[in-house]
Amino acid sequence: MNAFLSLGRWIYPLPFAVFGLMHFMSAQVMADYVVPSYMPVKIVWVFLSGAGLIAAAVSMYIGKYDKLATTLLALFLLLLVLMVHLPGAMAGGEGAQNATSMLLKDLGLAGAAMLYATHVAKDRSIIG
Repeated sequence: MNAFLSLGRWIYPLPFAVFGLMHFMSAQVMADYVVPSYMPVKIVWVFLSGAGLIAAAVSMYIGKYDKLATTLLALFLLLLVLMVHLPGAMAGGEGAQNATSMLLKDLGLAGAAMLYATHVAKDRSIIG
């Protein structure tokens, strides 16, 4: 059973690597539909967040700075919940259900990133 559960260390970073690549492949679409209108230079935020997602995934896979990476990943996901998904969920209308499910997904991923930083991360050189 422990061998099965230890697969989580390898499965968890995979979606972040894919999401990060998607940020680069569909940057303009994401900038137009995901980045809030009050944020300047939308495309920069898309590329920056994509690079951060890929860096977090790589860090988790190689085990270098993984506690720092997962802590920053949790912070990023919580900011995404507050700045993007919560306003969409509270606005009502057609997009509210989608925004609510994205909010819950990212909230769960943020919690998992915090658990990873606490219990799985190996490199504690930056954050003790």
